[in-house]
Amino acid sequence: MLLDPRHGDFEDNAASPEQRSLFAIVGSLLVEISPAKLLFAWTISILLPGVLLGLAPLVASVWISSLSQHVLALSEVGAVLALVAIAALGWLGGRPLIQIAETSFWSLNALAIQPSYAFAREALGHLAELLWRTGATPASRMRLRRGCSVGAGILLAAGAALVAVLAWPASQWTATINDLVLIHRLVMPTFANAVVLVSCYLAVASLAWSVADASMDQPADLAAFDATPPGGRLWRLAHLSDLHVVGERYGFRIESGTAGPQGNERFNRVLARLAEIHAVDPLDHVLISGDMTDAGRPSEWAEFLDTLASHPELAARVVMLPGNHDVNVVDRANPARLDLPFSPGKRLRQMRTLSAIAAVQGDRVRVIDGSGKPSVTLNQALAPYHDRITKFAQHGGVRRAAALRGLFDDQFPMILPPDQDGGLGIAILNSNAETHFSFTNALGLVSEAQTRRLEVAIRHFPTAYWTIALHHHLMEYPMPVKTFAERIGTALINGSWFVRRLQKFSDRSVVMHGHRHIDWIGRCGASRIVSAPSPVMGADDAVTYFYIHRMTVGPDWKLCLAKPERVEIAKN
Repeated sequence: MLLDPRHGDFEDNAASPEQRSLFAIVGSLLVEISPAKLLFAWTISILLPGVLLGLAPLVASVWISSLSQHVLALSEVGAVLALVAIAALGWLGGRPLIQIAETSFWSLNALAIQPSYAFAREALGHLAELLWRTGATPASRMRLRRGCSVGAGILLAAGAALVAVLAWPASQWTATINDLVLIHRLVMPTFANAVVLVSCYLAVASLAWSVADASMDQPADLAAFDATPPGGRLWRLAHLSDLHVVGERYGFRIESGTAGPQGNERFNRVLARLAEIHAVDPLDHVLISGDMTDAGRPSEWAEFLDTLASHPELAARVVMLPGNHDVNVVDRANPARLDLPFSPGKRLRQMRTLSAIAAVQGDRVRVIDGSGKPSVTLNQALAPYHDRITKFAQHGGVRRAAALRGLFDDQFPMILPPDQDGGLGIAILNSNAETHFSFTNALGLVSEAQTRRLEVAIRHFPTAYWTIALHHHLMEYPMPVKTFAERIGTALINGSWFVRRLQKFSDRSVVMHGHRHIDWIGRCGASRIVSAPSPVMGADDAVTYFYIHRMTVGPDWKLCLAKPERVEIAKN
């Protein structure tokens, strides 16, 4: 056969970073991208928050000026009444103004400011590794990471300060009622205000982040596994990740392209091998840390659920969480495709993922209530939204999508509670950043609100031990990389901050994740971190593998991580 369709062709490599360079993909998406759609998305995501942020001090100054004028005229009854009215309006309108300014600020922070620091830090690190690759040791890599953190902070602080100085002459921080009426006169000052505010924050924050990153414990390979004490409770957890199930028999996955493997045969062999192991020595849990599907398509979820259903004993032990390919890939064939912020497409992928998670573990995991404590099961929490979700899935629509806004994020973290005092629980996080662009689908972020709920939930079980599961790796680990694309835009944007928040639970927890498709077991400070390899990604003729981790409680009542069992999956 001249062209065997089962072997694929260059169209299957269109968005594959394993087959094409990052610059080649960027060039392709610049040709394919819709300028009008991109302009509208930038207006909603960056321009509008910038306008609201820059306008906030002007509106606040008008209110303060009016209030002070009436304070000076308190001898008149009318002035007193006017003062009360202005104060009331300020109380009612000021809080929404503060909320708008705060929301706009953090929107810009998550979209541009924090990623800028992460980009600068990793770019310096990558350049330094290229220059001093020979003779690098774990200790030198730690020093290099510290230096790159400080260097990135200084460079960004200097650049941001320069921008603030240049924008300052055009800024305006006070206004009158007449100025607000003639709003067109405030266009330039409004933008200048936003630039000054964001630049000043970036200058200060980048220095603070760099000092915090440089002074914290750096990631290092785990020196040794813990010994298994005799007679203690032993938990066996199979850790799978990045299965990238496709919906076609001869389909190719986005990242690997024609490098394979093709179809889902290897996933079937993974589950068959797990079933054999479970029959001999039962597993406690099977953790799948995201990217169950290749692009969150209905056919992919159907294939995944059907395959899992053929192993009911394993399915009853599966705990899974969303990956970026499940919710953030807009179009698996075109990295230039983007969803508008209010587009129903992103919400639909979230609802597919949430429905699949509920189908697998909805009766076993619990969501967190308003006080931060685990309450009802996931299925019970979703029951009131059943009709809204099904109608949205059937008919779509912006209004129906808006009615489900926040539902996906509110379910995380989910908690699989320990089965007894001193048992092992699993905390299930959503680490996917809010992105609507296929090219930036891999960004990761754990929100402050989700972290706070996690901390409260863990404290609710004072004697429990935990596997804290998320999709993204917390930071770049001490191992060389071949290309810059491997290290930028993939780790948690706020990974260093998140690691510091986890330190207080480190003696009774292990962090497990996927996303990088490689295995690494180490620690950052006192926290043990486990990165799962993908048992399906890679060349068709390669042997892949996964691990079964063993955890137990030591004599000092700390969670012990014993040497894992490596399970290989033979090539085709």
